[in-house]
Amino acid sequence: MINNRIFLILSAATLLSCGERSSTGAPTHPPDAGRAQHGIATADLNAKAAACDDFYQYANGAWIAANRIPAGKSRWSRRAIAREENKRELQAILTDVSGKKDWPTASGEQLIGDHFASCMNETSVDAAGVTPLKPLLTEIDKVRSAADVQRVIRLLHEMAVPVVFSVVGSMDNAEPTNFIANITAGGVGLADRDFYLKTDDKFVRTLQKYRLHVARIFKLSGMSDAQAEKGAADVVAFEKRLADASLDGAHAADPAATDHKMTFAQLQQLTPHIDWIGYFDAAKLPRVDLNVAEPKFLQQVDKELSATSVAVWKSYLAWRLLDSAAPFLSRPFVDESADFSEAFLKGATEKKPRAVSCLESTDELFGEPLARKYVALHFPPAAKAKAQEVARSMLAVLKEDVDKLTWMDPQTKKQALEKLATYNVQIGYPDNWPDKWKDSAVAIHRDTFWENIVAARKYTIAIGRKQIGKPTDRNLWQLTPSSPDAYLDLQLNEIVLPAGFLQPPLFDPNATDAVIYGSFGAGLAHDMTHSIDAGGADLDLLGRPKNWWTDKDRSAFQQRGQCVVDQYEGYFIEPGIHHNGKLVLSESIGDLTGVRIAYRTLEKSVVFHPVPTLDGFTPEQQFFIAWGQYRGDAMTLEGQRQLVKSDPHPTPKYRVIGPLANMPEFQHAFSCQTDAPMVRPPDRRCAVW
Repeated sequence: MINNRIFLILSAATLLSCGERSSTGAPTHPPDAGRAQHGIATADLNAKAAACDDFYQYANGAWIAANRIPAGKSRWSRRAIAREENKRELQAILTDVSGKKDWPTASGEQLIGDHFASCMNETSVDAAGVTPLKPLLTEIDKVRSAADVQRVIRLLHEMAVPVVFSVVGSMDNAEPTNFIANITAGGVGLADRDFYLKTDDKFVRTLQKYRLHVARIFKLSGMSDAQAEKGAADVVAFEKRLADASLDGAHAADPAATDHKMTFAQLQQLTPHIDWIGYFDAAKLPRVDLNVAEPKFLQQVDKELSATSVAVWKSYLAWRLLDSAAPFLSRPFVDESADFSEAFLKGATEKKPRAVSCLESTDELFGEPLARKYVALHFPPAAKAKAQEVARSMLAVLKEDVDKLTWMDPQTKKQALEKLATYNVQIGYPDNWPDKWKDSAVAIHRDTFWENIVAARKYTIAIGRKQIGKPTDRNLWQLTPSSPDAYLDLQLNEIVLPAGFLQPPLFDPNATDAVIYGSFGAGLAHDMTHSIDAGGADLDLLGRPKNWWTDKDRSAFQQRGQCVVDQYEGYFIEPGIHHNGKLVLSESIGDLTGVRIAYRTLEKSVVFHPVPTLDGFTPEQQFFIAWGQYRGDAMTLEGQRQLVKSDPHPTPKYRVIGPLANMPEFQHAFSCQTDAPMVRPPDRRCAVW
């Protein structure tokens, strides 16, 4: 399901035309001799380091020395810089578009331009104060009964204000082709239930800070000190009861633990005090089979409706509205919201610039028309064609690799190849780009910031609700094409790589194929393997929960994986602290396989697209340096200490060198001696796929 299915956000980290391919994955058309090419970033290399001793330092030493990790961060990278550039590019678009006031009404430019302008008009927003919320706060003040409480819940849900639970559309876990209603837990201000329930100093202090934060927002809304203090205490106590009835983070993220499909009649029986007929009718939802992610939580909500006073409910409803709106109101609200949510909870040391906040609001609400402008400027059709070519080539080589496996059962291998045959790599932007806002009739003005947000939220909620009860729309992206992130959806058996993600250093269509395969290719091949590895083995061809590996397959996989476990157990970040090999096993196998598959694909590609030696580096050297520079983040020692405790990825240094130490191709490319630190003995080299 969308909220908890196996769905991973990936941080990022040519101009060859698309031609037909042979069964080996090599291009069958001639090379594009006119494409200007460049190689690796030579200025980033550390000339004093030896590639065969420490390839991480060799590939990145000069860059790390010249790019200090910013204050308050534990990590810095070329990909992090690319994310900042993405923001600047989007801000430039919005600044340009909002500077013109005569765009056609309801056009994409008018929507993003006028909304951005309304946000940037701080004078108007500050003068309004809490006034934009007065009609809604008045509705809450009118509440006199449990029926009134539910009427307001429906009203707030229409504008995406999280109150006690959410009803969202998601894939049916058992039949992913069906898009059904999924009722999830929510409506509390602190993301982790531990903050409400644990007695450690950290959690107690956070809950106290939260209560003070709620009281301050209440006071800003016009309540007296006494009303605000009482309301805040009631809110925290109410949310604590909800938290106590909810799943912990691990179970909430487990599809099996949140899979409780039932009929509409069973939902009514589960929670008799909730007017589901009124809710579904108001939302225009079909009364068909649905899923309840956390039945115990929903039963607690049902209990609160009959046992909790109207006064407490009113405080809670007012708080949820104010909390949702505070970042978009006058400066005192914005500052209080940021002081708690960003500075206290997340450790932010600087306030977010207004332009960045306005960009984020515009992107969240009107991401599709903004992305169209971004793609037109920063991701030409030729870039998409090149990325698609690389993806097809590597998928073909991965299929070859799987077909030759000796440890996998023939029937299992057949199913793995079937999954790879249907694997979908979505590049840049949808081939059939939906126009969500066409004929929407949503009115956006330059002087009504909060009203714009409400109008856009309501329309988006309504669009989402219309999908419930219909077949799953596989063309619906979970990120906008301008996003600097990407995601892997194991249930849909696809990876989505937005144009904002496919930017240097990950993907540069003007680089040599050696550089492209060493960075973009290796990363993409890594993610492709997750479709058929021990994790992907839990989902069948249609995304249904079904293990299609045999016990023998899993045992053989684990046996080969033990080599990787042992390798990374030997990687120390300082004396006494080393990686947990089992923790990083899946991602390290992915890296090892990704680099190897990408290298094999490059070998096939150069037959048709010869790669020149550039800046003194052979194509093979360019490939490995590109990998090292793509993954070569700078990281503080304290950041590394924290990462090895719980992160499934190795530290940047060992993510760079780990796969290469297993590859004789690397040894040959840099003429390394057999006893060099970057060369593992043949009998200790790991290979899984």
